[in-house]
Amino acid sequence: MMSNSYYFRKIHSLLGVIPVGFFLIEHLLTNYEATKGPEEFLAQINWLNGLPLVLLMEIVGIWLPLLYHAVYGLYVAYQSRNNVSSYGYFRNTMFMLQRVTGVLTFLFIAWHLFETRVQVALGNVAHEELGNTMHEIATNPVIFTLYLVGIVSATFHFTNGLWSFLVSWGITIGPRAQRFSTIITMGLFVLMTVMFIMSLTAFTGTEFSVPVEAHTGK
Repeated sequence: MMSNSYYFRKIHSLLGVIPVGFFLIEHLLTNYEATKGPEEFLAQINWLNGLPLVLLMEIVGIWLPLLYHAVYGLYVAYQSRNNVSSYGYFRNTMFMLQRVTGVLTFLFIAWHLFETRVQVALGNVAHEELGNTMHEIATNPVIFTLYLVGIVSATFHFTNGLWSFLVSWGITIGPRAQRFSTIITMGLFVLMTVMFIMSLTAFTGTEFSVPVEAHTGK
């Protein structure tokens, strides 16, 4: 369908790691500050929003690459032919899970952004109230469960996609290198998932039920 599909896929693969993957890691580290309390979480939020040209960096460095990766990823998922029922090999299963988690991650990120970043942009939620917003989300059992599904999908999609990136870009060549990268990326998957769940659980604390005063230094 696309004569230049090779280049589209290369760009899709690259953007999935740089910068989208970096953004996921940054988001993880920011939210992990919640395990230290509302003040530390707010301090991290204020630091990020105090960066120069933060809106431009978000648009160029996050939203546009994320949009391309998501839209083209959905196209690839639609075009893919999964034959895991006939060929139950490990990598074939991982290929199928990559496509499924890609769709789930797209839906989760869109939902999460609407509840947080979009609400801030519309003026419905202040930056210092994001901890309170996350508290309301995390203390709802149904939404908490859906967030767990979204978190696992996002971390798996990134780490397994990182394995594919290393292969497609010729970094891991040969079965031995690819087996080693499987161990590393799956270890990263477990680590990131645990840290995200710890962050989400931290927001259930009563200390997040009341907004923290913003410390902008102005």
